[in-house]
This record gives sequence, structure tokens and C-alpha cells, in this order.
Amino acid sequence: MTEVVAWDDDGTPRSPRFDDIYRSATGGLAQARHVFLQGCGVPAAWAGRAQWRVLETGFGLGLNFLATWLAWMQDPQRPRVLHFASIEAFPVAADDLLRSARNEAGLLPLAEELAARWQGLTPGFHRFSFAEGRVLLTLCVGDVAPMLREQSFRADAVFLDGFDPERNPQMWSLDTLKAVTRLCHRGTALGTWSVAGHLRRDLQSCGWKVDRRAGLPPKRDCLSARYDPDWEVKGLQAQQDTDPDECIVIGGGLSGAAVAASLARRGWTVRVFDTAAGPATGASDLPAGLLAPHQSPDDNLLSRLSRAGVRITLQEAQERLADGLEWRRTGVLEWRGDDRRPLPALGEALEPWSREASEAQKRAAGMDPAQPAWWHDNAGWIEPAALVRSWLRAPGVRFCGGRKVARIVRHGEGWRLENAAGETMAQAALVVVAAAHESAALLDNRLQLNPVRGQVTWGPHGDDAALLPPFPVNGNGHFLPRVPLLERDAWITGSTYGRGDADESLRREDDAANLQRVRRVLPRAAQAVEGALQRRETRSWSGVRCASTDRRPLAGELEPGLWVSTAMGSRGLTFAALCAELVAARLHGEPLPLEARLAQALDVRRQDRARSG
Repeated sequence: MTEVVAWDDDGTPRSPRFDDIYRSATGGLAQARHVFLQGCGVPAAWAGRAQWRVLETGFGLGLNFLATWLAWMQDPQRPRVLHFASIEAFPVAADDLLRSARNEAGLLPLAEELAARWQGLTPGFHRFSFAEGRVLLTLCVGDVAPMLREQSFRADAVFLDGFDPERNPQMWSLDTLKAVTRLCHRGTALGTWSVAGHLRRDLQSCGWKVDRRAGLPPKRDCLSARYDPDWEVKGLQAQQDTDPDECIVIGGGLSGAAVAASLARRGWTVRVFDTAAGPATGASDLPAGLLAPHQSPDDNLLSRLSRAGVRITLQEAQERLADGLEWRRTGVLEWRGDDRRPLPALGEALEPWSREASEAQKRAAGMDPAQPAWWHDNAGWIEPAALVRSWLRAPGVRFCGGRKVARIVRHGEGWRLENAAGETMAQAALVVVAAAHESAALLDNRLQLNPVRGQVTWGPHGDDAALLPPFPVNGNGHFLPRVPLLERDAWITGSTYGRGDADESLRREDDAANLQRVRRVLPRAAQAVEGALQRRETRSWSGVRCASTDRRPLAGELEPGLWVSTAMGSRGLTFAALCAELVAARLHGEPLPLEARLAQALDVRRQDRARSG
């Protein structure tokens, strides 16, 4: 029997997971299928379902997830979307994921996909997307009790897994079982390898009907259970799947296109209405934008939200866009000015997101090596319009340009869209408003939104291109040294940030302000920018972004059938896809891509609460 060893921070071996050991004796795939899949009645139980939601209490080496994903792939009656929400306090290394699947037929290719994204696992939720967004893993890094409190969905199946109860009794305690049960509906199935007497008794006390089944060697027995309490529990009715139908998204920029693609993956037929004739006008027409996490020394709310958003957008870019033409993951150097505060103490998991920049990196950028700076691996540049076009090409999405909606009116159980003359343009049971600063007028000014004008300056590479840094730099605006904007590579810098300014006309003084920021942060690169200005080779672009009063996006349901995803501010690339997935998850009762308390910080109704408070 192969021993699976984990290591503590001091280099000493930690007690191996009992379940991983016994699975290695018979075979991980066989154990996962017998104990967990068959124990929960899968695949028969999910046949024909729109969604299937699994809650797992211990991810370990990921064998249960990989086995469930494989079963989903092999089943012609599979649900449209498979959700797998799993908790793990101590994520293993990517190499361990590969080793555990190496001898299991069919699992290794899936493990390789997972391992390629298995990094930056800071405490909290991490969303991984596979199979064109139809297999969604939400890895919850942390102790089981707080991670269960952050869940807000009803599971169809529970995989009760983790360390041996003798080694980690908290994972199998009555409190944990009560927290798991809170996330279940009547009929939820449960599978586990443990047959401990106290576990059986505690499950029964929580309302589970427990069945002891034959196990696979070396385990003699395992358990299956079904949640069916003999007493009435308030609000216990089975979660009803939202039946996808026709819907309308208002806004053809980053926010609207992202929502359209997320809903289409779940079976909706989506029409995207936009005032302009084509998609990605307005702020989404920026020639190229920077995607980078916001990191603060205290790891504040924006830092945690931005990591979640950047992870999702990077996955979307990698799957959809042409590397080097429409996007590139380059890493980003962040200039810190006079702020010498250290990074938060989150251990090695933070390093792929943010770490102290090396002297070599600062010298390469033309920066003083003594200057405080951070380096972000998970960062790069993206052409926003390319991402918008890709989302709008998703099956089930149709862009309808030249459609200016003036009013949204309740019509029976749905909504009617009217033009300025009061004529009906369309009707739908579901409408999502993602129209940037125009969203407020469409919603009778129920939202407090502020325009934010921004202008960037850009120019072609010339003989002085060697003065430019080899990677993007941000911290006082941003500087992208190499993007394919013209017949040759170009640099782009900005942006200005004009609060309350909705005038898109180009301004010479804004170009001067962009240059001044470059001079302060990158004096060497400023020479190339000044040369292009003198040769009159530079061009400018301006657009108006939309921000909320607290500068966080607004995403969620205003009224039944009327949803919002807007106010991305200057971080549309960071937040558009995250907010789209949050809207879809709320609508369909899925596991959220964020901890519940972080999702609450983006909820559109917080403005109502703030006014009433």
C-alpha cells in the first residue's frame, strides 16, 4: 500500500489522510465510484437534470472530483452543468494531483487540466472552469466550519470525506454534520467511507436515513444516506431548478456580453440589445487594458474580490483569445511610490498573485532598485473588444444593435422593453441591465451611478523601443509596453480618472498628464513617449466608465426577473466575468464563485440598505 504523505511548514511529515491511503490500495477511481458516486446514486440520479450540485467536505487529492467529472463526460444523460464545491484546509501540490491520477484510466488528462490551474490557493473560494464552463469546481480553502458557513446553495449530493475521524474529529463532529445538513434539501444523497458508530447516530439525529453498504477492500463497509427527516423543517422544500428560457440583456459591452455568455451556457436563449450598431463600444472599446490583481498590505475586500475576478478572466482569455494578438499573460510590476508596507502574511499561496519585486525586475523596467515595488504573476493585457466578441459568439447568444431601450415596464410575470415613443421593442421573463451609466435611467434612478471619464495615450514602437520595460507597469496609471495596435507593436499608457465627467472628447492636457505619470514612474520609458509626441505619432482614446458610490460593482436581482450587472468602474476586465457568474449562480441556486460575505459586498441591493440605514 502506497503511503500518501503531506508535509508541514517545518518540513516534518504530517499524518497521511486515511481515505487517501485506503483508496490507493484498491484504486482511487474504483473507491470514488463505489463509495461516493454509487453511494449517491450517480449517474442515474442526475439524468436529465439541468444542474447537479455536489458538496464535498475534503478535497484531498481530488480523486472524487475527477471521478465525478469523468462520469459526467461519459454519460449522455448528464446534466447541463455540473457543480462541485469542495473544502480543503491544506491543498496538496499540483504534482500530487498528477501522481494520484497517473494509474487511473481516463483521469490523467483531467488531472492535467486541473493541475495547470492549481496555484495561488489563498484562503477563500477559488473557481475553476472546465468543459467550456459546464463543469465548475469551487475550491474552498480553509477549515471546514467557516467554509461551510460561507456556502449558500442546496446540494444534490454530499461527499462526506476527509481525514480519519480519529485524526481530525472536528470534520466529523455533530456541529459539522448540522452545517452540512443546512445546505441540503429533502432527498439529498450522501456517501462516505466512514462507518463510525457516532457518525451514524449523528447523521440520524440530523434527519438522515442511513444505509450501511458493502465496501471495497481494504474497507469492509461504507455508508449511504438520504436526507429525509421525520419532522417538518421550515424552508426544506427541494430547490427548484430555474428553467432556462428567452431573456434579454441590455448592454453590449464587457458586462453585458459576460452575462449573456454565462446564461447561454446554462441553456438560455439570449438577445443582447445595445444602442450602438456594433458590440464593444463605449468603455469596452479601449484598445488594450490591464488585468492585474489589486493587492493591499491588509488584504482588504477589494484585494480578495480582485483575485477572484482575475482568476476567472484569465481562464476565459486563455480559452477564447489568441495569445499575443488579443491578450498575453505577461506579469505586471507595481510601482508602490513611498509605500513600504509589506505584503500580507498569506504564505506561499500568495506568491503567484503578489510578491516583492526583485532588483533585476526593477532594473529591467528602468526603475531605481531601491524603489518599493511588487510583482504580480497572474496579470497581463487584454483587448476588451476581442473578449466581448468571443462571449457574444457563444451558442444561444444573438447581438441586436441599434436598439435603444428607453423604459423597462412590468408586464404580467415578465418585463416589456419600450422605446422613446412608448412602443414595445421586446418582452421577456428575465431582463439583465448591464448598460453602464445608462443603467440608472433605465431603472428609474434606483441605482446611484457616477460617470468616470478616462483617456489613454498610445504610439508605435520606434528606434527607441529598447527604452521601454519588458512587461507592463502599474501603480500610477498603467504602462503597456508592447501590444499589437498598429501595423507594428505599440505602447499604451493612462488612464486619466475624471469623476463625474461624461465628456468623451479628446483632450491634449490629458495626454500631458499621462506623460507626466510615465516620467515619475518610468523615466527611461518617458524618453520614448516624448519622442513619439514630438514626432506627432501618438494617438488618444477616451471613454466613460461607470462607478457606484462605493466603487464596487453592482450585481444581483432588483425585482423578480429584473437583474443588474453594472458599475465595473475602471476594472471591467477584472469584474465583468465574475459578476456574470455571480448573477447566474444566484439565479439558478448554484454554489457561488465567492464566499457569501464577499458576494454580499457586490449585491445590488446594498444601495437600498445603505439608504434605509
